[in-house]
Amino acid sequence: MPPALETFPNQFTQRDYEIEIVCPEFTSVCPKTGHPDFGTITITYTPDETCVELKSLKQYLFGYRSVGVFYEHGVNTILDDLVAACQPRRMRVVGHFTPRGGITSKITAVYEASSA
Repeated sequence: MPPALETFPNQFTQRDYEIEIVCPEFTSVCPKTGHPDFGTITITYTPDETCVELKSLKQYLFGYRSVGVFYEHGVNTILDDLVAACQPRRMRVVGHFTPRGGITSKITAVYEASSA
């Protein structure tokens, strides 16, 4: 289980702005073969009250190095955990994984806060 995510107060809540974070060294384990999977995780979000603290995010993402997870599950879980931690206005998590057997995969998961 990856470590907890930390946040800090957004000082510009009156404006929409975008934060993009790229982790080009994401590694997890294929649950079927046990081999390592490599990819780039790109997180793009518009914060509301809080922003994700980068050191805790790095530790969280590196926590996947020993976790057996399919790409789709990993990307969607990362999105769910980040949304729970910082409750952004909107967020997109893209996992672009290196070739395995001549096939690459790109998984995109999106969250949009309801305007209710």
